[in-house]
Amino acid sequence: MTRRSLALAALSPLLGRPLAAGVFDGKRAPSFSLPDGNQKYHDILDYRGKPLLLDFMLTACPHCTSLAATLERVKKALPGRVNILSIVTPPDTNQTVAAFIEKQKITSPILFDCGQTAAYYLNATPKNPRVDLPQLFLIDAKGIVSQSWTWSEANKAIFEGDALLPLVRKLAGGA
Repeated sequence: MTRRSLALAALSPLLGRPLAAGVFDGKRAPSFSLPDGNQKYHDILDYRGKPLLLDFMLTACPHCTSLAATLERVKKALPGRVNILSIVTPPDTNQTVAAFIEKQKITSPILFDCGQTAAYYLNATPKNPRVDLPQLFLIDAKGIVSQSWTWSEANKAIFEGDALLPLVRKLAGGA
């Protein structure tokens, strides 16, 4: 860990929120239009008006599976008040995603990206080619990234526990 990372980690509890991925926090979420497994395109701009949880994942990732269950719980707790989109990249295929949807009982779209959208959101560059998954973006009703997280032990309650629901509930307009 760098000194900056250590300092941010030390300040995180004082800020009242988990250590975030942060590149787009407070900025407009980058636009995209991507297909789901039925070739229906989903444009992020069509999801304005309600909070959006945007998840970058792999179907073979255990933490991604846990996050999928958390996202379904949030959706069930806030019916009609939150949107959820998940994005996969190769090596995931129509078959792996269909099996994941069936096994995990996913009710929100999983979109296919050949890498450009994920690279932009996840800040992947030739100098930073490695990305960790899952990554989660909480986007407000106006399209501004409120918070973002990369899975880590420090953020486990967001991805696998109950810490995400109050954050989304607050953006969705309270109780």
